[in-house]
Amino acid sequence: MNIEWLKFRLALAMLLALSLAVLPGCSLLRFGYGQLDTFALWTVDDYFDLSPEQKHDFQKRFDRLHEWHRHEQLPDYAAFFTSASARVQQGLARDDVAWISEGLRERYRTIIRRSADDAAALLLTVTPAQLDALRRQFEKDNRRFVREYHLEEGADQQRRAAAKRVLARIHDWTGSLSDDQEQKIAALAAELPMNHQLRLEDRMRRQRGFLQLMAQRGDSALFPAMLRHWLLNWEAGRAPEYERVWARWMEKQADFYVAVDRMLTPHQREHLAQRLQNYASDFTRLAQPPATQAAAAR
Repeated sequence: MNIEWLKFRLALAMLLALSLAVLPGCSLLRFGYGQLDTFALWTVDDYFDLSPEQKHDFQKRFDRLHEWHRHEQLPDYAAFFTSASARVQQGLARDDVAWISEGLRERYRTIIRRSADDAAALLLTVTPAQLDALRRQFEKDNRRFVREYHLEEGADQQRRAAAKRVLARIHDWTGSLSDDQEQKIAALAAELPMNHQLRLEDRMRRQRGFLQLMAQRGDSALFPAMLRHWLLNWEAGRAPEYERVWARWMEKQADFYVAVDRMLTPHQREHLAQRLQNYASDFTRLAQPPATQAAAAR
């Protein structure tokens, strides 16, 4: 099961950091949620090279967002992952894959609606020199994407790398895979549409769109709404070819995960369901005040 569909690299690390909290990553979730403020500040500073005053402003706004997220969103995440665990135990259907995908999308939208005004206030202070730093970071991210997805190599190498990533992800969630399962999963992964080059082009489109948005900050009263619209309408403006490939990829990926689910042994299914339930328990514990967490840990 791919719970990373909505993993994104926004320039707005205020949103990135909290979004990562709902994705797989034990170290971040169990041990790092309380340090998200440090992680978020480090990330946004990496993109914008913030001044001391901007860092202070960011920290104040992020702390407020983080507190809201802890008390208002984590209990919802716990319920969501508990429901996902129950669906896994029953066996996944295509409707379940769609339910998980839409559930993650809606929780992303909730964070955006809550934080867009604070993000806009901070972005209004960004200088031309800081926008140059942002452009350099975008270029660095794009070069990393090219390397990760082997875009300068042939299609065969790209497919092998994609299969390797998929196998590692499924192995992580199920705890183990037999040689036969690995071969079958790799064969299924090879049938997924190759969309990495189009994804890169769409990333660059979004980056250009953000820079254009930043150039339209003259009206500070309208800018928050413009930013919110840009963040919520992530797919607006995509190239028609990418829309077609993306729609086909989503359909094929849903079929892929249903097929993989049918290969699982009872032990693997239990491991996956328990992993999801463990996340739900972590979210429930993290939603408690820090003093309560400390008392429970003793």
